[in-house]
Amino acid sequence: MTDHVAGRVVRPNLTILAGAVCALLTVTIWAQWIVSTRYAVATHLPVGWLGLIRYGVPAMLLAPFWLRGGLLPAGIDKRLIALMVTGCGTPFFLVVSHALQSAPAAAAGVLLMGVLPLSTAVLSRFVTGETFTPYRLAGFAMSLAAIAMIGIGIDLGHVGYSVLLLLPLGATLWASYTLAYRCSGLPAFQAAGIIAAWSALLFLPLVAAEGLAPILAADAGALAWQVLAQGGLSGVVALVAYGFAVSRLGASNTAAFGSLSPALAALMAIPVLGEIPNLVTCAGVVLAVLGVLFASGAVGRRRSTAAVHREQAFR
Repeated sequence: MTDHVAGRVVRPNLTILAGAVCALLTVTIWAQWIVSTRYAVATHLPVGWLGLIRYGVPAMLLAPFWLRGGLLPAGIDKRLIALMVTGCGTPFFLVVSHALQSAPAAAAGVLLMGVLPLSTAVLSRFVTGETFTPYRLAGFAMSLAAIAMIGIGIDLGHVGYSVLLLLPLGATLWASYTLAYRCSGLPAFQAAGIIAAWSALLFLPLVAAEGLAPILAADAGALAWQVLAQGGLSGVVALVAYGFAVSRLGASNTAAFGSLSPALAALMAIPVLGEIPNLVTCAGVVLAVLGVLFASGAVGRRRSTAAVHREQAFR
């Protein structure tokens, strides 16, 4: 039940709590995904097979949900489906995995997750008419400063300047998925299944080109972990939890929880990858965390009645 108090829409506390729990679960899995993917591509697991694991496993697990309405559900704009698949499916995976071949996990956490609220906010401005308060503008500035700190803190001669473009591009792709998902009105499980099925199909030509030899030569333990981390946690749990959080909290509020991802990725990378960030990179991580909190609107946010009703109508 939803209460209306002084013209404002107030959701039950349990609904907000459930959304927050799903958002926290999502950002934790995102952080491990960065580390797991970095480990996989650094140890030369073939990208095509890795992508097929990432999307093929959830496509099979979620088959009952996407088979019911098909890959192009009736009544859903096909452009939204295309944006969703592009934003968190095959194109997103290829862009980010290519960058992670050389980018340290801590840097990737900042350049990917730290830029996500900025990208989401900018796109939301055009789609839902969100306005930028001084707090949010300060957050954008912090995010840009964090990118600059990462550029200073890592050896771009070794890592490559392309990571400064590819990872923020990945964040923008994910932001487009976020808004397309909200516009679609699809249930979380069905949306996740459709994205996974389309992406798995798109990875088949690359898998055919790579052949069986690379995957047969891969370490069995590492491969099993990727099936769990990529296919199970990232492919099903995180995608569904993220969709649930967005539907309960909204895109900007959900993005605020992403402030934890850069720090979590940096911490996880120390024991798993042996990557110890230097002081400049650590400063970039801190700036990214603060930037996400401010840019998402979680700090200093005051919303008018009209803004609340506009978001409700958009949902």
